[in-house]
Amino acid sequence: MNKKEIAEIKKQFTQDKCAITRICGCYVDGEKNKKTELKEAFLSLPEEEMFKYFNIFRKALSGSIGRNLLNMEFPLEAEEPGGTQDFLMQLKTSALKDENLLEEFYDKVIENYYSVENYLILLIHGVYDVPGKAADGAEMFDASDEVYEHILCCICPVTLSKPGLAYDETSNSFKTRVLDRVVDMPDIGFLFPAFNDRSTDIHSLLYYAAKPEELRFDFVEPVLGCEVPMSAGGQKETFQTIVEETLGDECEYEVVKNIHEKLNEMIEEKKDEPEPVVLDKAEVKRLLEYSGVEEEQLSGFDEKYIAAAGENVQFMASNLANTRQFEIKTPDVIVKVSPDRTDLVQTKIIDGRKCLVIELNDQVEVNGIQVRMPNGLNCEEEGYDG
Repeated sequence: MNKKEIAEIKKQFTQDKCAITRICGCYVDGEKNKKTELKEAFLSLPEEEMFKYFNIFRKALSGSIGRNLLNMEFPLEAEEPGGTQDFLMQLKTSALKDENLLEEFYDKVIENYYSVENYLILLIHGVYDVPGKAADGAEMFDASDEVYEHILCCICPVTLSKPGLAYDETSNSFKTRVLDRVVDMPDIGFLFPAFNDRSTDIHSLLYYAAKPEELRFDFVEPVLGCEVPMSAGGQKETFQTIVEETLGDECEYEVVKNIHEKLNEMIEEKKDEPEPVVLDKAEVKRLLEYSGVEEEQLSGFDEKYIAAAGENVQFMASNLANTRQFEIKTPDVIVKVSPDRTDLVQTKIIDGRKCLVIELNDQVEVNGIQVRMPNGLNCEEEGYDG
């Protein structure tokens, strides 16, 4: 699913567009005991409760594709009778009205979701009448293409509210506040089937993780049956390894800076596109070429790429480059620069020492105090060769 398709489903979690037919849930304590369950028509809920649930469901479709939101495909065996995809299909087709299927799903989650805290398993069933689109992209609500039937699961931590004082209207005094169990935003969740090309794709799902580096492999594989892609942090580390291995002893500052700038340019050019910028092996190699890596250094690139990432692994450009800052780090100093002003930092040899030279303007602060820099001779005037 791309940004536009996710946004289209996300818009259904409002009172005026609500496509949710049913909501079910199971409250579990930290010792894996089922405490209580809920099953009801969603539109029968009080308005205030509906809004609270909408916030939870929208959160499970929020974040960056490739970081918090991951498109996952089912292997063939998962779609065979008794497979994980087959089970989710049964759950969806039942419209969450089959109690045996619900209990089996709750049991699977409880067995494979590890938490020392209490949590709430939420499941909703939705039926979205997908409007057609005119040639200019405008929606035609009287020309529906298909009905997108789906389920969305959210697993939400349930934590104790913070202790404190509260005003009691009955006694007109302040008293110790009663601690409540509060449902937090989802830790993980998934939408099944996926909504690809504005249509039902039963061979895929969209997975959500609040923490990109905690994808919960131990939950995804047994419960969903999908192969977990490399995390955002894993992609960045693997890409760094490929660059370092390719450049070897010639891993120079200017080349790495060029790579960073080229990545940011690619992201900026496609920022309004629904699809994220994805790099495969050939595109990573092309990126290095454009950044100034010599042909001789690229001679063994394919082998190094496969050794570090595998043959078919792709990288999200947004996971490789920091679009907010350019960072230079030594054991004792960290320099952070706006990505579009990397030209302010240069490398020079001064008195035989390798130095970073940072161009300064009239606005310089030291620990929040604005200071005036003394006028002095530049490196060339003092005889230093840059």
